[in-house]
Amino acid sequence: MSSTLSIDAMGGDFGPQVTIPASLACLRKNPQLNLIVVGDQVVLNDMLSGALLEFKDRISIQHASQVVEMDEAPQKALKNKKDSSMRVAINLVKEGRADACVSAGNTGALMATARFVLKMIPGIERPAIISTLPSVFGHTHVLDLGANVDSSAEHLYQFAVMGEEVVKAVENIERPRVGLLNIGEEDMKGNEQVKAAAKLLEGSGLNYIGYVEGNSINAGSVKVDLIVTDGFVGNVALKSIEGAAKMIAVKLKETFSRNIFTKLAGVVVYPVLKLFKDSIDPRLYNGASFIGLRGLVIKSHGGADALAFETAIHLAQVEVEKDVIRKISEKLEIALARKEAE
Repeated sequence: MSSTLSIDAMGGDFGPQVTIPASLACLRKNPQLNLIVVGDQVVLNDMLSGALLEFKDRISIQHASQVVEMDEAPQKALKNKKDSSMRVAINLVKEGRADACVSAGNTGALMATARFVLKMIPGIERPAIISTLPSVFGHTHVLDLGANVDSSAEHLYQFAVMGEEVVKAVENIERPRVGLLNIGEEDMKGNEQVKAAAKLLEGSGLNYIGYVEGNSINAGSVKVDLIVTDGFVGNVALKSIEGAAKMIAVKLKETFSRNIFTKLAGVVVYPVLKLFKDSIDPRLYNGASFIGLRGLVIKSHGGADALAFETAIHLAQVEVEKDVIRKISEKLEIALARKEAE
């Protein structure tokens, strides 16, 4: 299936130095992929001079005169940067010229702009951010990872309904196992928000397995495909996991660098350490979906390198091919009808 993606080429910490090589790598690997690269035309023409001939009708440049800075206030960007590479890339989705947008830009500005331009799917009150994190079972999908700092039980229910469709599409799992993040697995634990959300999920028709604790994200005793939480908790959990991973990497390096004997030991175990590193490489999990919108927007980590940004582009292509927006809308209609009948 052919798909067309708009790429915010100027977004992120490194801009075109990362987004362009990643885009070209994806074009080489995916003959059904077409790209509209958005940004400063002079800069992009120079970087894509050869690619415009190599890929002919599969890549084009859309000029945008502004760039949203990584520390820019979302509302300021929304009001004053109407010709930014971010805004233009999202506009292409609204206009139907692109099937999805991929950006490594300012998260707050990207969410605010996407919500303003694309609007919400009927029945959804708030968008959510969903991504994957490595686990002993492979990986786990988690949402919300920061779009909403304060979510009601109804919002958590909506997140679960949307998240299930994403997992089904991306992982080809017919009945994903859905867990609700809590401070314990026992029914009496948790705040009123979580307890109320649990009641909604129990009657939702989803494959809801109950409460799960934080360790279930990476190493729980039971496999869970989707973990639902509010954006405040989800973002704290995400940053904690990232910090723990960096600490482990630093400590391992320090340990094997202490003296000649530890250095020799490091040489011996290097192949094993490399396999371990590759298995949890965050670049292979890069790309978070903004779900609940009427169009597909994929957020890459701002500090992503070319391989990581390539992963985000691939995620966008998969979600387009799986028709995630339509499936979420259909699932919501069924879910809302079920609730009204109760």
